[in-house]
Amino acid sequence: MGREVYTMDFRERRRENEERLEEIRREIERRDVKFIRLQFVDIHGFVKNFAIPAEHVEEAFAEGVLFDGSSIEGFVSIEESDMIALPDPDTFAILPWRPREGKVARVICDVYWPEGKPFEGCPRLNLKRVMNELAEDGYVMYCGPECEFYLLKQDPETGDVEPHDEGGYFDFYPLDRAEDIRREIIFAMEEFGLEVEMSHHEVGPGQHEIDFKFADAVASADNVISFKQIVKAIARRHGVIATFMPKPLYGENGNGMHVHQSLWDPRTEENLFYDPDAEDQYYLSDEALYYIGGLMEHAHALCAICNPLVNSYKRLVPGYEAPVYIAWSPKNRSAFIRVPAARGKATRIEYRSPDPACNPYLAFAAMAVAGVDGIKREIDPGEPVNENLYEMSKREREELGIRTLPENLKEALEAFEEDEVVQRAFTDHLVERWLEVKWEEWKQYRERVTKWEVRKFIVY
Repeated sequence: MGREVYTMDFRERRRENEERLEEIRREIERRDVKFIRLQFVDIHGFVKNFAIPAEHVEEAFAEGVLFDGSSIEGFVSIEESDMIALPDPDTFAILPWRPREGKVARVICDVYWPEGKPFEGCPRLNLKRVMNELAEDGYVMYCGPECEFYLLKQDPETGDVEPHDEGGYFDFYPLDRAEDIRREIIFAMEEFGLEVEMSHHEVGPGQHEIDFKFADAVASADNVISFKQIVKAIARRHGVIATFMPKPLYGENGNGMHVHQSLWDPRTEENLFYDPDAEDQYYLSDEALYYIGGLMEHAHALCAICNPLVNSYKRLVPGYEAPVYIAWSPKNRSAFIRVPAARGKATRIEYRSPDPACNPYLAFAAMAVAGVDGIKREIDPGEPVNENLYEMSKREREELGIRTLPENLKEALEAFEEDEVVQRAFTDHLVERWLEVKWEEWKQYRERVTKWEVRKFIVY
């Protein structure tokens, strides 16, 4: 333990910002931007923001903007509340759902202490720290997350929700009634600078997926945050609710966030997961196999970060296409880790258990540390399992040494508490705060009496 956030210091960041400021100032004038929203995320990954008039942009980029951190969950106590939000100029974007005249822009910030020291509880700075450590080992991590979501109609009186349509996988209008919503979302994503690769109706009624191009881990986490904002804002304009809740509807598929990932050599710009001579191991390099081994070795602890809600474990059950058993395969979609068919520079692994309720800055940091631990310790993932894992008997799985993912948040948190490797992905501050808020969530969940329980057991 004892980890700190060693990233570019405040003064270096300010100098970098100054180099970009003139370009942003011209964009503000050209686009008639009147306000800028300074955004950052709390420990859960929820976006927090405040607005400043556009004429204050120079001061904000040079000095940052002071705010009260004591009201942000996972940050600081009231006696040490002052924090500074320092904008990252690379994240400047116009909010496309705001007025066309007097536009509003946003910029994502890193959080510092007033004296300029990086804040240990900033999820984004923490991910940058992990990526800096990977760079020292000769790796750059690229991620391509696939975030599923539901569009729901809500009864204004009862608050009950139901799917926006009755469509299924790859369905077309009139079963898919969200074509116009997805189209507007895609236009907004493109204005934000997100390159869309595919959009379609998913398996569940009212469920959808829009995939965007992979990027380095920090940019990819930024993109996830932006994507969720866009989807929710556009959905609200159409009178429906967008939710990334892992399991919003009983009896239907849950929302996953499959994360495609690979490691590259920054010097040669070569994909380190591809080995053209390794035909006997699906053209996967030893690094790729060991990386898979690391994710499998630390699977239980990773769930505490990548499946962070009590609701997450209602998705991780057999029968709904979500992974339950810890195995890997070059083609089997019931496996915990799948290896897509593409090779060469497109070689990657698909980590299938995460859900979109996770904080992407924390999740990508945890994945990277677990995977690289597999490389350093040369953890063998074992033979791939190409049979349907759901149809295997318990005895068959045991004979193959296939473990099961945690059944609930409690099991995942206990595994996280015992896994020093995955904890190394975070500062002491983040570890302590995460365990504090998540154990409290588990306590509240255990004490809550649901409508189902009352209906089921009131006769006793």
